[in-house]
Amino acid sequence: MSAEWFELHPVNPQKRLLLQIAERVREGAVIAYPTDSCYALGCHLGDRDAAERLRRIRRFDRHHQFTLVCRDLSEIATYARVDNAQFRLLKRLTPGPYTFVLTATKDVPRRLAHEKRKTIGIRVPEHVIALALLETLGEPLISCTLQFPEEDEPVSEPGAWRERLEREVDVVIDGGNCGLQPTTVLDLSGDVPELIRRGKGAVDELGLA
Repeated sequence: MSAEWFELHPVNPQKRLLLQIAERVREGAVIAYPTDSCYALGCHLGDRDAAERLRRIRRFDRHHQFTLVCRDLSEIATYARVDNAQFRLLKRLTPGPYTFVLTATKDVPRRLAHEKRKTIGIRVPEHVIALALLETLGEPLISCTLQFPEEDEPVSEPGAWRERLEREVDVVIDGGNCGLQPTTVLDLSGDVPELIRRGKGAVDELGLA
């Protein structure tokens, strides 16, 4: 059975389609969706089987740490401990193409947090379709970059990968080209913010480069 393909308007995504996609996510679907830094794979926060499918698609081992993609700062506070300094930085950089490594709260399923450090990756995308889906869903998505293991670059245009995507996932949200740069990753779980990966989000003015 091939994936359902949804073409959403990049400025005014169709509410009826968003409702259909959100329902599929709740039922256990693995989705491909656009963000402000290339396409991503996503699934329901509480769905262990769907998360394992993400691992298989990306060929991640059991130690890989997924990202929780949230709709706003208040949702981040449910899943990660955020002090005043961290909050100021998050407020400055979200929404945007950044992933933040933070200490996980007890609301994060143990299988998603880092085994030893008890951290979780969190982000709020600056993309109309992604934010509209998150708002419709009413909770975060477990997520990772949509990049096939043998490829050098992530997926930026789903139409170019249609045959492969229809075999691998349940739902594809086509929102046009998203570019090829992944997020910038900042580890905020220690005493001093640390740059883990330089990506689309600028870091020069943060004094971390």
